[in-house]
Amino acid sequence: MATAGPATAAPGTSVPGASTPGGAAGHCPRVGQVRVPGAEHQRSACLDELTTAGTVASGHTDPADWAGLTPRSLPVPSGVPGIQIDGYFPDTSTTNGNHGWNHDSQFVVRLPDRWNGGLVVAGTPGNREQYANDRAIADWVLARGYAYAATDKGNTGPAFHRDGAEPGDAVAEWNDRLTQLTRAARETVAQRYRRPPSRTLVTGMSNGGYLVRWQLENHPELYDGGVDWEGTLWRVEGPNLLDFLPKALRAYPEYAAGGAGAPAARRALHAAGFPAGSEFLWPYHHQVYWDLTQRVYREEFDPDFDGATEAGTPYCAPGTPACDADYDYGTRPDDVRRAVRKIALTGRIGRPLITLHGTLDVLLPIGRDSDVYARMVREAGRGHLHRYYRIEGGTHADSLFDAFPDRLRPLVPCHRAGFTALERWVVRGDRPPASGTVARPPGADAASLVAHCSLRGRRFS
Repeated sequence: MATAGPATAAPGTSVPGASTPGGAAGHCPRVGQVRVPGAEHQRSACLDELTTAGTVASGHTDPADWAGLTPRSLPVPSGVPGIQIDGYFPDTSTTNGNHGWNHDSQFVVRLPDRWNGGLVVAGTPGNREQYANDRAIADWVLARGYAYAATDKGNTGPAFHRDGAEPGDAVAEWNDRLTQLTRAARETVAQRYRRPPSRTLVTGMSNGGYLVRWQLENHPELYDGGVDWEGTLWRVEGPNLLDFLPKALRAYPEYAAGGAGAPAARRALHAAGFPAGSEFLWPYHHQVYWDLTQRVYREEFDPDFDGATEAGTPYCAPGTPACDADYDYGTRPDDVRRAVRKIALTGRIGRPLITLHGTLDVLLPIGRDSDVYARMVREAGRGHLHRYYRIEGGTHADSLFDAFPDRLRPLVPCHRAGFTALERWVVRGDRPPASGTVARPPGADAASLVAHCSLRGRRFS
């Protein structure tokens, strides 16, 4: 994917509580002395540029990790010198080939010379590696003065399910690895700046958003708050993606064929959670996302469904033996639900959380995901800690905005608006706008949609 050329950071990006720590001035002080606790291996570099405006050329990011996640026109901030530490924690799996290490549990830590006192930690979307958030998240928070750390979650790629001894172990490791990185990054920051971070914020998209939810439910002591960008919902009783993706795989071919059965197939897709008005996105998601996602996650939690076959048969026809299009999560053995229970969400968050989700998400449909999670938070008695913004016209991958600028809007500026609202919430106590549906501005051009998002919208009834 092509990227925008370097641009200076936008004006007006001051951060609440920003300061220059005493005794930490200068370019890359103690670069050779800062150690990431628990790391088996690390490599430090003093860089003139920590954002992708410089790290692409210097080899300190991998554009393949973040391809397809942001609009082409998203500006790239620059002017952020500091220390980058790449490394890995002890692990036995070898799916991550970055740096030629062939070692999982890789991480990146970036420590800007001009620090605002905060730390942002993130896990990656999908099954991507540790640089996946560099364009969407890291560039912007680094330009605001944050230290930043990200993990590959402990396993990567479409064969991630091979990791772990039992079903569900590979995803459970994601949670453990982000907890591990957060603790290590907080200590690393304290070494570099000679004081601990004044606030630690966790954020991420898709699977990274799931990690935000899980961390705030299970380790709220590590964080001051989080921003969940279309996080994946895992519930033992459902809904979860193993419910609705098989329904899409069954109905879509008949819908696409356009015959007499197409109207009923369309209604079946709507009933499965894929919203009316999202039909223009279905062909891409059928080709790229639905089939692969169903098969590899079903293999992680229910490997016995297809016997010795690994991750099913791509694009099998309904009625074919052990076809994922016919998968019925509700009728599977209790062992499957026990595997999901290892990583399931409860809604019992312990720190402020902002959730953003696009209404035209057709990988994780909003009505089967964040609408449900928001209700779980309320039912758990934690609604006062949550704000939820339904972004009208947003879809799962922001790169699709480039193909449909007249029908979609990117979520990245809404994530940034959510992040700044979280800052004000945890630093100043300023409560964010009420949860609601944020309308796509009528007549807005592509440039304004990439640059701006207001979280004030129609309140939920």
